[in-house]
Amino acid sequence: MKKWILIGILLVLVSLKLPAQTYRKGEINIEAFIEELFAMQQGEEEFEDMYESLLQLFLNPIHLNKTTPEELKSIFILNPYQINSFFTYKESFGQLISIYELQAIPGFDMETIYKILPFVTLSENEGLSNRPLIKRITTERDAYFIFRQNRVWETRRGFTPPDTLSNGRLTSRYLGDPNNLYARFRIQHSKDFSLGFTIDKDPGEEFVWDPDTKRYGFNFLSYHFALYNQKKWKAIMLGDFQAQFGQGLVYGAGFSVGKGAETITTVRRSSIGLRPYTGAMEFGFFRGIGASYQSGNWTTTIIASHAPRDGRVTATLDTLERQELIISSLQLSGLHRTPTEIAYKDQIRESNLGGNLQFNSINKTFQFGLNSLLTRFSQPFIRNPQVYNQFEFSGQENHIHSLYFSYNLHNYFFFGESAISKSGGMGSTLGMMSSLSKQLDLAILWRKFDRNFHTFYGNAFSENTRPINEEGVYIGLNFKPSIRYNWSFYYDQFKFPWLKFRTYAPSEGYEWLSRFTYRPSKAVLLFAQFREESKGRNISEMLGPQSTYQLAVGKKWNYVINLDYRINASWSIKSRVMGSRFDFNRQISKGYAISQDLNADFQKWRISSRFVLFDTDDFDNRQYIYERNVLWAFSIPALHGQGMRYYLLGQYRVNPKLTLWARFGRTIYTDREQIGSGLQTIDGNTQTETTFQLRYQFNR
Repeated sequence: MKKWILIGILLVLVSLKLPAQTYRKGEINIEAFIEELFAMQQGEEEFEDMYESLLQLFLNPIHLNKTTPEELKSIFILNPYQINSFFTYKESFGQLISIYELQAIPGFDMETIYKILPFVTLSENEGLSNRPLIKRITTERDAYFIFRQNRVWETRRGFTPPDTLSNGRLTSRYLGDPNNLYARFRIQHSKDFSLGFTIDKDPGEEFVWDPDTKRYGFNFLSYHFALYNQKKWKAIMLGDFQAQFGQGLVYGAGFSVGKGAETITTVRRSSIGLRPYTGAMEFGFFRGIGASYQSGNWTTTIIASHAPRDGRVTATLDTLERQELIISSLQLSGLHRTPTEIAYKDQIRESNLGGNLQFNSINKTFQFGLNSLLTRFSQPFIRNPQVYNQFEFSGQENHIHSLYFSYNLHNYFFFGESAISKSGGMGSTLGMMSSLSKQLDLAILWRKFDRNFHTFYGNAFSENTRPINEEGVYIGLNFKPSIRYNWSFYYDQFKFPWLKFRTYAPSEGYEWLSRFTYRPSKAVLLFAQFREESKGRNISEMLGPQSTYQLAVGKKWNYVINLDYRINASWSIKSRVMGSRFDFNRQISKGYAISQDLNADFQKWRISSRFVLFDTDDFDNRQYIYERNVLWAFSIPALHGQGMRYYLLGQYRVNPKLTLWARFGRTIYTDREQIGSGLQTIDGNTQTETTFQLRYQFNR
């Protein structure tokens, strides 16, 4: 009875406190997520897989009455104090009856609650499994089809007639048209089933049916069928899927962030297990079968995959002068525009056989697991030897094995993983997250990856893009004395014991970031952010007589000052000033960008716009700003040189089934008459792109 009285009071308070606010459960505020989790934004390719993982969490929300600490950590929103408070509340008051009960839990303010709402639920699937599967699929409301077309309107060199060389040969050109075509179909119900496909044609790729070159209209096809919670079978995957267990040393797919303005929760990976792959990136996924079987506190997962990969296969002579085929390079771009790129398509077969064994204690505070993965290529992989890559993977197969754990003790979360690959190289991470008080959070992470540690599907916390040849210690702090003020800070010290690309000597460095956020009201958000990074790299890559590579330390400073202001329920603005300074070999260069957004939301209609001025001395000072785009698409252009950029995005919901998007963007440079290089060159100082998209939702 007391609990029902409490919920009634909360409902009254919500109605009094938030009369003008509405929340649409069917949306992810991806812009807010990127602003917090990725303090320094990079190229678009680094966000695509992250957004796919975020989308999987959104489509498969966490049931608050059945969740575990591991699940709640996977969304990178709640700190240790909030997670511990959540389960303490449930022990005292029982299961949640209403989502508004979250306000009664210590540490849960309205800002936090609005952040997690897209990823949690209290609805049940009871009675669903009693209906035939085909009936559940054909009547599912979460079924949709998306089609997208976008292109750059200025003519790139790759689309012009070829030139004739002095030897009579023609220069290479793109075979297809400049349109990028993308389509996705999916039907899924959280914790029950999922099926769908994704098809994609990149600009310059030819839309042709040619089995000899393994091109069948669209140049890429991804597909999957998944069942969940079939008695003791926790998950069964057919087609394309990914896996994440432990801290990402062996299986590191999924929503992993690293260093950002959220300095606490992002240092740890969560064991989310198997999940469908629905993206358009043409690598980083398994194709075959995966299954997880749960018996008591133990869960066993098996993975069997046989997938095509792009790469260059060449013929060499062995010691007996017999011809042998080898892989000289792997191609990860996924582009098949020219005869050379087409020749690389699906030339390699990659086979994977792996598994996971995981134990979870009854009270869900302790987790322990083992990972194993064997990867074999159709031909030996022999890299072009360079001074920096002599400890990289070479051969036809690799196997890697690891042990991992996580342990929750009140407001302290301990976690770690240690792995060894076929080469004998080891990789290890060990960390702790803690809420030292209601206002202060702390995170510490140590990692060490040998120079000959080889993992193909790993995605552990690291300074490098891959966990190899690195040692480091990270310390993060977050101080929130009140709902209005927040200060986040991290410091990361790292070193690279062996050579790297563009760094031909052992080196070390550091990075720190500090962000101060002020929220005087629900309508205003102001933050200022400063970052410094110090790394060594080659002064010159040109070798002279009897010379050696010389290193210099490059120091880069970044700053961002940002203001978000919601004028009323329909209109909002965002103003930003950002800049950088790069000091390398006693040469100093600078850059800045100033942007202004104006956004409108009229329920059926939405309009977003931005105007940017930028001026940078060189590419090292390029400025990245996340742009709003059509649903489930990214735009994070690298602004460098001098010029301006603007875009206009419109969205219109025709009816409950059909929604349309249209976007126009243009960059105008004032310091050049040619944009890009090679076949991507545009003669002129303007680049214009448009995007059109439709989404049709079935059974609405």
